[in-house]
Amino acid sequence: MSDLHDPGIWEYLLETAPEEPDLLKELNRETHVKVLKPRMLSGHYQGRFLSLLSKILNPLRILEIGTFTGYSTLCLAEGLQEKGIIYTLEANPEPLVLARKYFERSPLGRKIRVFEGEALMILDNLKEKWDLVFIDADKKNNQKYFEKVFDNVRPGGLILVDNVLWSGKILENQKDRKTEEIHGFNQFLHAFAGAESIILPIRDGISLVRKKEDLYT
Repeated sequence: MSDLHDPGIWEYLLETAPEEPDLLKELNRETHVKVLKPRMLSGHYQGRFLSLLSKILNPLRILEIGTFTGYSTLCLAEGLQEKGIIYTLEANPEPLVLARKYFERSPLGRKIRVFEGEALMILDNLKEKWDLVFIDADKKNNQKYFEKVFDNVRPGGLILVDNVLWSGKILENQKDRKTEEIHGFNQFLHAFAGAESIILPIRDGISLVRKKEDLYT
């Protein structure tokens, strides 16, 4: 019997997933050719998951912490309302060159606002109410990002956190510091009373978190 680590399963998942848009195929290829650590890009399957979730939610305001080359930004933007905006934050200027190039080519570019700099500082000046938040930046600050944005997520809104399985290292008995930080954040979410969450074994693991509505009733 095959398991989720079987390459054949992942081939099947990609074959049955929605088609990757041509612009994103180009961005995927160019990222792998020109950018260090191209594995940080969400890619076809995870990108279609982000797109579908955004379309289901139909958000007015999305926050993304960690733009990289903009692949996930464009996927999330697909579900925005007509007047919706995605705010995307990136500390590294190098991948933003590629991201901005593809944002300009996309009809969704008018819905994207790019902020370059340290996310924890930028967040202090963003006063929006978020329908959907995607955290995919430096893992040591996952909990700080979460706590920084949580109060501004609307009741019933979603927070996604990427790379929470960390290539399976969270199962190791002797964890390095970064793995310990990710494991600690997973335990924090599990015990967090203000939301319900579940880890999805998509790619490197995504935590799907829903802010509870009964906090305000």
